[in-house]
Amino acid sequence: MTTLSQPSSAPESDLDRRRRLRTVVAASLLGTTVEWYDFFLYATAASLVFNQLFFPDQSSFVGTMLAFATFAVGFVVRPIGGVVFGHIGDRIGRKKTLALTMFIMGVATALMGVLPTHAQVGVVAPILLLLLRILQGFALGGEWAGAVLLAVEHSPEKKRGLFGSIPQVGLALGLALGTAVFAALQVVFDEQQFLSYGWRIAFLLSLVLVAVGFVVRLKVDETPAFREVQELAKKSSAPLVDVFRPGVRRSTVLGLLSRWGEGAAFNTWGVFAITYATKDLDFEKVPVLLVVTLAALVMAVLLPVSGTLVDRFGAKQVYTVGIAAYGIAVFPTFALFGTNNLFWFAVAMILVFGVVHALFYGAQGTLYASLYPAEIRYTGLSVVYQFSGIYASGITPMILTALIAVAGGPWLACGYLVLTAVISVVATTMMRKEDLHL
Repeated sequence: MTTLSQPSSAPESDLDRRRRLRTVVAASLLGTTVEWYDFFLYATAASLVFNQLFFPDQSSFVGTMLAFATFAVGFVVRPIGGVVFGHIGDRIGRKKTLALTMFIMGVATALMGVLPTHAQVGVVAPILLLLLRILQGFALGGEWAGAVLLAVEHSPEKKRGLFGSIPQVGLALGLALGTAVFAALQVVFDEQQFLSYGWRIAFLLSLVLVAVGFVVRLKVDETPAFREVQELAKKSSAPLVDVFRPGVRRSTVLGLLSRWGEGAAFNTWGVFAITYATKDLDFEKVPVLLVVTLAALVMAVLLPVSGTLVDRFGAKQVYTVGIAAYGIAVFPTFALFGTNNLFWFAVAMILVFGVVHALFYGAQGTLYASLYPAEIRYTGLSVVYQFSGIYASGITPMILTALIAVAGGPWLACGYLVLTAVISVVATTMMRKEDLHL
């Protein structure tokens, strides 16, 4: 099996190596920032706008659930995109695949910015919204794995953890940018202006961001690991089948289970918390969005710290400790939410989302990349991250909303989140050193 190695061509100079690594960092960071800005912009809009403009005939609870349902559809489609683009990435290359995913995502997001509302075209409006969300999910299905491989497979051997954390920084920045833009637009426009046309600006801004990211990604070289696969004629004819063959299947199953806690955590603090704070806690929208933005920025700063810890202690160890800390923090976090005090809400979000989430999320890319040999690595990462996204991420806001409605409070929902952490810790500890390829 092909593992990660340096290119077999003529040695590059230190200047060329530094230039290559700078381009890789820029392409990985800018690309994932734009992609996640597009994807999570929808999440913020689902909480604040789409439930009113596209599902207005429903009660507040039902409208929110329907908006979150279309949010979840993006996660359901992501595995399909993961399989398709994973196959392309393992057969044709990482670079071309990432340029294609960015183009599709940018077009889908920009079109959302010009969609007619339910009041204008009736039921056609939510149908069009759903179709564009499907296109978003399809594109993102091939994004994360490719961005991780672009960074990890170009990285110096002793800095793979640090480089593997770079795409995760893009996610934090993308979320921060999305919530910050929405907060700014609500300050600039009054509520009627914002619901009429102000929210559309955030989606149309994607065109500018995609153009910049697209140009940077076209400048990056193909990864050394993929070039070696080409040179040794080691390409897999059916990467998806190989991901589930004996000897690899165990890594795939453990990877799917280990991600449950991370996916649930991110969509609790980055998505559900916005609705919970504005609906259940009656906080104003702008301060809540600013809190999420601040927490995401803290995460972005600390993610490289997590990557450095990975290079020192190992991805498995850092990820396990981080997920365990998340499980321990769930009940205290909701207890602070229950004070109905914005300051304590902010403190809780910064700690659990900005600090704790950064610890394990910075380790995740390197950990999952190590589960597979290079010839099936793009598909393997896509399968683990995107298939788990359905149950770990996409339906989390719906589950929490339903559990709180049934229980009349957050504690049943907290129990569910702790369970996801336990599952992830057990699965991660079961990963064996002999199963890892980095």
